[in-house]
Amino acid sequence: MRSDVDGLGRTGDIVEVARGYARNYLVPKGLAIEAVAGVTAQAEAMQRKRALKAAADQAEAEATAARIAGVVVQVTAKASDEGRLFGSVGIAEVADALTAQIGLELDRRQVVGEVVKEVGSHEFTIELHSDVTVPVTVEVQAEV
Repeated sequence: MRSDVDGLGRTGDIVEVARGYARNYLVPKGLAIEAVAGVTAQAEAMQRKRALKAAADQAEAEATAARIAGVVVQVTAKASDEGRLFGSVGIAEVADALTAQIGLELDRRQVVGEVVKEVGSHEFTIELHSDVTVPVTVEVQAEV
């Protein structure tokens, strides 16, 4: 495989497919090439490169997780006297607050948690990598 194909394989994998699928779709689009003697060495090199990149990505995610660990994110929102918010605090607000507090640029899709509608302490999870997740406490306070 020269490129990742969902449900089939990743870059550098050697997979078996129907002749027509290879001839009419994979090869013309440049997604795959026929596995011959010289190509297997190239496929192994692609796999090694992919493994090194995955290890580097995971190491970077673990370093970022160490920066985030133990951080309490402060968010303020308008609330009633009983502590109910006049709206909600969602993952976008948590991502923005975390970016403002520690200077880490996060995509809101990395933040996992429920929408908060009450003042107090709430738990969210930050997914930095498929194997690296960090729990974060979000402290929602009423605006004065």
